[in-house]
Amino acid sequence: MTATPELATLTGEYTLDAAHSTIGFTARHAMVTNIKGKFLDFTGTLHLDGSDPARSTAALDVTMDSIDTGSADRDGHLKSADFFKTDEYPKMTFRSTRAESLGGDDYRITGDLTILGTTKPLTIDLEFNGAAKDPFGNERVGFEGKAEIKRSEWGLTWNAALETGGVLVSDKIKLNFDISAIKQA
Repeated sequence: MTATPELATLTGEYTLDAAHSTIGFTARHAMVTNIKGKFLDFTGTLHLDGSDPARSTAALDVTMDSIDTGSADRDGHLKSADFFKTDEYPKMTFRSTRAESLGGDDYRITGDLTILGTTKPLTIDLEFNGAAKDPFGNERVGFEGKAEIKRSEWGLTWNAALETGGVLVSDKIKLNFDISAIKQA
């Protein structure tokens, strides 16, 4: 697919703006409700190639200790040896291996997601939300993305059985990305 001339002007190196981005997740709890959370501390870079989107790349480093679900007790449990073992594995990383244009504003990026020292492929569907110059003169791009993983594939297997059947925490986790990135001079 050929990129539009406007997209070609976006080619360059970008840094994620953590103050205006969200790396979040949703998990089913007790089979009846969704618990949402996010990571407050992360860094990332993008190389956008507007002329040839397949040459674009992304890298993300998430500090696992920054998990926030709105409950200090739950966050503490998620940081513990039952889940993320943040003392032993302080980072979760993503490194892209492939990018593709799906047409229009839709893209797909595939890469390696590492959690608990286990690396598995992850595919993220992205929508390009546009580009703008902010009041401070920064050139920004925005993307919204989503993916699903089975946490057990990364060794996240802790659970508790419910009296009524089922388990306390779903294996399927929905990942959500709202990304604002600033072009580097």
